[in-house]
Amino acid sequence: MALGTADIDRQPQFLSGGSEMAQRLRAFDWSSSPLGMPEMWPAELLVQLLLTSKQLMFLAWGSERTWLYNDAFIPIAGRKHPISIGLPSSEVWAEAWSDLRPLFDSVFAGEAIHMTGFTVGLDRQGVVEDASFDFSYTPIKSDDGTVEGLYGVCIETTGRIAVDKAQLATAVRERDRIFEMSPDLFAVATFDGMLTSINPAWSRRLGRPADWLLSTPFGEFIHPDDLGETGAVIAELQAGRAVHQFHVRLLAQDGTPIAFAWSAVPEATGSGLFYTVGRDITEETAAAEELRLAQEALRQSQKMEAVGQLTGGLAHDFNNILAGISGSLDLMKTRLAQGRIADLDRYVTGAQGAARRAAGLTQRLLAFSRRQTLDPKPTDLNRLISGMQDLIERSVGPAVQVETAAAGGLWTTFVDQGQLENAMLNLCLNARDAMPDGGKLTIESGNRWLDERAAKKRGLPTGQYVSLCVSDTGTGMAKDVIDRAFDPFYTTKPTGQGTGLGLSMVYGFAGQSNGAVRIYSEIGKGTMVCIYLPRHHGDADVDDGQPEPAAAVRSSDHETILIVDDEPLVRMVAIEMLTDLGYQVLEAVDGPSALKILQSDQPIDLLVTDVGLPNGMNGRQLADAARTSRPRLQVLFITGYAENAVLNHGHLDPGMHVMTKPLVGETFARRVRDLTAKTS
Repeated sequence: MALGTADIDRQPQFLSGGSEMAQRLRAFDWSSSPLGMPEMWPAELLVQLLLTSKQLMFLAWGSERTWLYNDAFIPIAGRKHPISIGLPSSEVWAEAWSDLRPLFDSVFAGEAIHMTGFTVGLDRQGVVEDASFDFSYTPIKSDDGTVEGLYGVCIETTGRIAVDKAQLATAVRERDRIFEMSPDLFAVATFDGMLTSINPAWSRRLGRPADWLLSTPFGEFIHPDDLGETGAVIAELQAGRAVHQFHVRLLAQDGTPIAFAWSAVPEATGSGLFYTVGRDITEETAAAEELRLAQEALRQSQKMEAVGQLTGGLAHDFNNILAGISGSLDLMKTRLAQGRIADLDRYVTGAQGAARRAAGLTQRLLAFSRRQTLDPKPTDLNRLISGMQDLIERSVGPAVQVETAAAGGLWTTFVDQGQLENAMLNLCLNARDAMPDGGKLTIESGNRWLDERAAKKRGLPTGQYVSLCVSDTGTGMAKDVIDRAFDPFYTTKPTGQGTGLGLSMVYGFAGQSNGAVRIYSEIGKGTMVCIYLPRHHGDADVDDGQPEPAAAVRSSDHETILIVDDEPLVRMVAIEMLTDLGYQVLEAVDGPSALKILQSDQPIDLLVTDVGLPNGMNGRQLADAARTSRPRLQVLFITGYAENAVLNHGHLDPGMHVMTKPLVGETFARRVRDLTAKTS
């Protein structure tokens, strides 16, 4: 029966308060309950905490585990509220007691319990439904250690778990949709070459049935050229390493190769499986090829523009030179017809000067194209700089102060000394032109260790180099000028004040010598140009001898010389020069005819041969054949174009020498005299 007002007024203080559950507990008839009247309860503080807390809390008290709870628990109770007040827990939660009883028993045995995500079927709305909770159950002990009850704190997580399950289901569905609809190829495969699971994209893209793909070793539909790459990737996977962005082509049903970019990851060690996904890059590959072709076309266009600039510059300079030569020859012809020979020397001198300019222009072009004939020797760069200093000071004039900085312990380099002197002089003249009001010019040498980064920056292999740097305090160069400075016929000087071939020649010479040249400049602060040449391990050649006087170049013993050249005019000039000097001269137009003479008993003191000869035998082959029967024969190669591969890039056998065309009379005569003297 319900308590009267007077009874309520006698309720203990811990049941006071305005909460719904406090009122209900005060109104409940506890006289027939195993707990007895509230004033007899030993847990008055716990009940007070229960009724005042905003956290979901409950008590299961006494031998029947009588059920008490607070206002926050009412929504959880559902239709069990308020009829569950004071009932045994086994009746309140009869539908779930088989799951809850072991937990309650553990707590009443003295064990505290905490669980998350605990799911149990509860009848809270007339039907049993799964509900999930995070909770803590704590035993309540009397002074003697006896467990009097269970104190529970809980949070219902049913809604959150439902959302998580829904999200998981959505993710699974999305995964399955991607697996089914993706254009990418997903697969599980074995290291021994079989696919064990694939998505539909395999069949859609390759036009092959899934059962065929799963029953056929994948090596049979991989492009044959990519099997090596595939094997290397599988070896990496077997070693437990993932491999990303490798390209392997697959063959479609009709044999068409399709390009894919793949990534592969091995499963756990020992499973023999790996996972892989491939992205079709056929269109990307085609686009990249189109881009390559477009870039190649652009390069070709730029190359043709450069050729046009080159040929224009050549036409301009050679027309001027030819005008000087042909004009001088026409005047000579006219004066001879008139019997006026007094002026002939002037015209001859003019024609010879123009011819020398033409030879110099040709050499610069060959230097730029790395095709000039080089005669490299072990060289001490410091000695070369010292020997050039007077010439450089005279060339740059008194307004320019010339300083040299020679590195101590400088390494030797293997280089054509004459060409390096020309290159250094060119750089010094450019430096002078950059200082119209005068300034300081510095020439310095140095040893350079180029590591990978420094070498790459200069376009060279890593290693040891000797540097020759020419710097000025002039106007400096803008970046766009530096970018074009080595182009042939490019010049910033006014018309008529430079051919634009000086730096081109330096650039080609450095490259042909297995080195490089670089420009370092800043507007208003000057420029430094450095040539880097490989170190040579050996001592430098020393040549302190003085040239013989001109009268000594004539033949003393009427030595016999064989001239081999396919150009009749060149042969005629060479023969006339040598005959006038007292030599016996034989001639041949090609290698085979010359070899017949060399294999005869005819005495020959010197072979002078062009390098590029017709009819299947070049000059180097002729010389080698001649030396089988004449091992001490001296050979002088003459060439207007440097077949460096034929001449072994300047590394000639002893007794072999080289000169460049056109032949200058006195220089040619002196070289012939020196070589015939070695035979005598």
